[in-house]
Amino acid sequence: MGPDVPLLNEYKQEFFWKRFPQSVLGGPQFKLGYCAPPYIYVNQIILFLTPWVFGGVGTLLYQLLLLEDYYAAVLSGGLMVIAASVVQIMNLCARRRTVTVERLQTQNILTDEEEFEFASCAGSETIKFIIPGKKFIVNTIFHTVLAGALCGLGTWYLLLNRLSSLYNNTGAAVMIFVFGWVTLCIGEYSLIINTATETATFQAQDTYEITPLTRPLYIFAFIAVDLAHRFNATIPDLQQANQALHIIFLFLPLLWALGILSPVDAVFLWGMEQTLVFGLGGSAMSTNIRLVVMFLVSVGVAIGTYFIPSSLGVVLFTTGMGFILSLDFSQVELMFRSCCRSPDAQADLRDMPRSLGWRLGWKEFFIYLTVLLAALAEAGLLHHFGTILETSASSPQAIVSYILISLLVVSWILREIQGAYFFYGVFRNPFYPQQIRNLKVFKQKQSGLMKAGIVRRLLINLVSPFAMIGFLAMDISLQSLHTVTLCIGFTRAFRTLWQNTEHALLEMVVIAVVRLAALKSNLVWWNSLGTGIQLLLVGIIWDRLTQFFSKLKFALTILISSWTEKKQRRKSTVTLITINAVLFPMLLAVIALSAVLSAPLLPLFTLPVFLVGFPRPVRSWPGTVGAAACMCPDSVYYQQMLWSLTEAFQTAFATGSLGVPSPGTHFLCRFQDRVMWVMVLERGFSYCSLNIKGLELQETSCHTAEARKVDELFEMAFEQEDGLEKSTVNHHFSNILTPCAALPVRLYSDARNVLTGIIDSHDNLKQMKDDFVKILFWVLLQHCSKKSQTLEGTLPEDMRGAKPAQVVAEQFVEVNVTTIKNFIRKTPSLNSETFDDWSDDDDLFGPEPTSKKTGLNNPAPKQTSATLPGSVEMQSPFCESFSVKSIDKARQALGFGLPAIDKGRELERLSEAEAVPMVIFSSSHSKQLNVPQEWRSSALPGPRMQQLRKLFPEGWYKSVLSQLDIANTEERPSDILEGVLNDGALMDLYAHVVMTCYGVTLGAESTVLSPSYVYKVYCGDVPWTVGLDWLTGKPELFQLVLKAFRYTFKLMFDKASLGLVEDFSELANYLEEYERDWYIGRASDARWQQAVLQKKLYLFSLGHDPIMGTYKGRVLTLQEWLVHVGKLNSEGIRGQWANLSWELLYATNDDEERYSIQAHPVLLRNLTVQAADPPLGYPIYSSTPLHVPLF
Repeated sequence: MGPDVPLLNEYKQEFFWKRFPQSVLGGPQFKLGYCAPPYIYVNQIILFLTPWVFGGVGTLLYQLLLLEDYYAAVLSGGLMVIAASVVQIMNLCARRRTVTVERLQTQNILTDEEEFEFASCAGSETIKFIIPGKKFIVNTIFHTVLAGALCGLGTWYLLLNRLSSLYNNTGAAVMIFVFGWVTLCIGEYSLIINTATETATFQAQDTYEITPLTRPLYIFAFIAVDLAHRFNATIPDLQQANQALHIIFLFLPLLWALGILSPVDAVFLWGMEQTLVFGLGGSAMSTNIRLVVMFLVSVGVAIGTYFIPSSLGVVLFTTGMGFILSLDFSQVELMFRSCCRSPDAQADLRDMPRSLGWRLGWKEFFIYLTVLLAALAEAGLLHHFGTILETSASSPQAIVSYILISLLVVSWILREIQGAYFFYGVFRNPFYPQQIRNLKVFKQKQSGLMKAGIVRRLLINLVSPFAMIGFLAMDISLQSLHTVTLCIGFTRAFRTLWQNTEHALLEMVVIAVVRLAALKSNLVWWNSLGTGIQLLLVGIIWDRLTQFFSKLKFALTILISSWTEKKQRRKSTVTLITINAVLFPMLLAVIALSAVLSAPLLPLFTLPVFLVGFPRPVRSWPGTVGAAACMCPDSVYYQQMLWSLTEAFQTAFATGSLGVPSPGTHFLCRFQDRVMWVMVLERGFSYCSLNIKGLELQETSCHTAEARKVDELFEMAFEQEDGLEKSTVNHHFSNILTPCAALPVRLYSDARNVLTGIIDSHDNLKQMKDDFVKILFWVLLQHCSKKSQTLEGTLPEDMRGAKPAQVVAEQFVEVNVTTIKNFIRKTPSLNSETFDDWSDDDDLFGPEPTSKKTGLNNPAPKQTSATLPGSVEMQSPFCESFSVKSIDKARQALGFGLPAIDKGRELERLSEAEAVPMVIFSSSHSKQLNVPQEWRSSALPGPRMQQLRKLFPEGWYKSVLSQLDIANTEERPSDILEGVLNDGALMDLYAHVVMTCYGVTLGAESTVLSPSYVYKVYCGDVPWTVGLDWLTGKPELFQLVLKAFRYTFKLMFDKASLGLVEDFSELANYLEEYERDWYIGRASDARWQQAVLQKKLYLFSLGHDPIMGTYKGRVLTLQEWLVHVGKLNSEGIRGQWANLSWELLYATNDDEERYSIQAHPVLLRNLTVQAADPPLGYPIYSSTPLHVPLF
């Protein structure tokens, strides 16, 4: 797709230009896609201007001095309540009439096309079109009352006399009155008549009808300031604010149209988050519930501080609560759910690492308690003995100031030398290992940096918090009790030094430097604020400056790359660059406004057209973290590496190689074809909370282009050869991604090899047949030996202590007569002749059965066919009731097989192919290796079986048996082994089963091994041969045969790669390794995913490329590998996600080939879209919030 395709296709353009005027006016639909009667437009205009009419009545009566201002407001509000009630009643009646009619009529086709048939000015369709109505009756009542309050207070807000006295200018008052009522009419219409789709859309669906409250909410906010000014007219700042807000009030429709003002849910979450972080010293939270709870608790702490009567009590209370609230209470919840035996909690604890800090236990509790007691002791003692009212260069607080400055410098240096680049990613770090292809060498080179990271960890987690406590505890501002500045400022200060130590240290150092520099001067205004408010202002200013420069870098990146990247050039590029250059001060103003509001900078369609997005939480998305993802079979690779990657991030955060883990920070990890997107959700004392997403592995063109650029950036940072000249400057500084570090992570590497020359080699295929026989025997023997305890569990209690040989003899004597006599009876035939049925309710070791009772209605006894020559036919009650189940139990107890029952034939006419041979072992221990009796029948003719029997490897048979451990505590292992090896019946039995399976799969006379044949058998699609139905009718045996064949193919692959197998011992070692460490199958199988989650060391699969006509082997190896990690420009991500939200939720531009989703190697636009939360993004894996300790 070229860069000059339309940003919106023709259909979406038409849809957008119908929706946008409706959004500007608050709901009236004046632009339709079809012809509508004039009264449709007239009715909407009347409803739009109705609040103005009611407000005008109240204003007129007030201006004529007939009513007081508040009575005029009540009158206007009452009229609006009546009108709103009438409107809602009309909608309810119209809907009821429509339901009645729809039961009699068929569905209107035009309605499916979003068109309406209007019958009259007040018809049902007309009312439903203009007034859609509310979904909930509660909202109907609430919105009606709210509309009246809005109209009444709006009338009071825009009274002409009030405006004239506020501005002392009649012309300005008239202008504000006219355009102010336009704003009010827009708010009223969206609340009570029809709600337009807002350009600022946060939720994909408005389930609870919150959107109609958005515009009235902002109108009420402006009115609230005016009411405050009415009752506090003596405050000059409040009057100036009221004057300014009256002017801004006129531009509210423009702000709503541009999407700068947040929806109700977003503005409340954003407001609580900003207040919690900058006003109360907390952190952004990983979930909305945690945010609300933490906000309320923190407000309660600040209020409680106000009423503490002593400064020492304030210090101790704020120090203790600051530490406690900075801990991760989700660990307490997890521990509680685990104690209650919650399956989810136990699963989380099972997968979670067990080192210090990952879960809340006695060690962690003891550490937290020790730190808390030490902090309280230090704060109390220093406040009591170290507080000096006069500030000097030698005061205790000044000495602590010098310590804080030193800590900041040292910790900053130790952090900067940990990553691949330093000074915000501009310069290459000469201390970082330059060649990291070998993991062992990399760890050796990094050992010095790890030691420096340990020192930094101690300084940040222990030394810095206690130094800052000392600085605050000795501050003279604590003497100003019962003041708002004290309760807010010091509650925040004592909280943030634990919650975000690095930022708190920076803020405190700025305050300390200003004080030390102003010792000989008097900064009256600055000093009057108090230390707590000073720290609050420094924190806000620093955060906004950081955002400003990040947004500026993002804007310049888009602007410059729109020309430098040839594939991004459009016909409008030069024009847009020129406009941005001419209006650069305005661009800076837009960036500054978005930074002040902590709102994303929205590049429209990711072009250099910048708007201020609406403020929202740093998580950017409203849903629960990790609740939705586009799961697929590849998701297991991310699920497997989850905790290993989290552990690697723990080490990196603790040493500082990834910088400061502030909430809203994004990282991108790359290993082979996997891309992991990591976001910091929450930060506290010694922990942070992460969300890890996995992006798709499919190599689409856009995904591949950006992934190639990511690989190029990481290769330049980490994998340059030692002999090449290395640049000291990061030439890709403008890229949204800055490489940070390489982290060792235990995950699967994916190696794929073309098998040409291996799978099509005649020698390999010939050898494969011989190996298959050996491996099949080994697999069957291993399978049967695992069931060697079956006999012991099925024996009666009085026989479990007897010797095995004695048990077999006794059972044979007891069972032989009855079993044989019953077995030689004739069985029902498939023809019309029927015989006596076996009873299914008997038990071999149960009570003595009773004979059948014969009544008058019973048919005459059927004539039976001849019995075996020389046998005696017996009719006994016991024989009649003896069941097939009893025979099966007898066979299992005896350890040998009896002939199978073939219905429709006499026993002497059983075909040789269907007969099951009777097996009597010479060794009593051979029964532990006995095969199931249903496997003993033959599927091949006798002559063919005699030919195949010669191929059975007796040497391999004895070699494998000699290595087998047969459990027995009373006999010597050598005697047991000799008896089993000399048991010819056991060898004949295994030879029969193995060669039958071999003859069905590979040993048929018509079978010619070829790559396609091997691939089909490997996949379980065995081509038809004689006896295939016999094999597939035994699922357990078929799976074992398939397993043996896959082992055989893997052995052929290994021999071609590593060399031939020299002896039986080496072959056995191969097979034991396959059984223990490998899963060999297909990548599409469910067991493949289970093996990945079970962390099998190796996985192998065989694949076929039908286009190239080649076969490929795929090997996954689980071990530690170096994963490249880079830090993303957080403001660039927020800006692109803001555009994605606007483009999909408002413009509904869901075209899969749209411009804003195409590959952009500098912005990583396609990867960023993928990483968004569903339904807008499509990550294939998303974790729940993960607790990561920072000890």
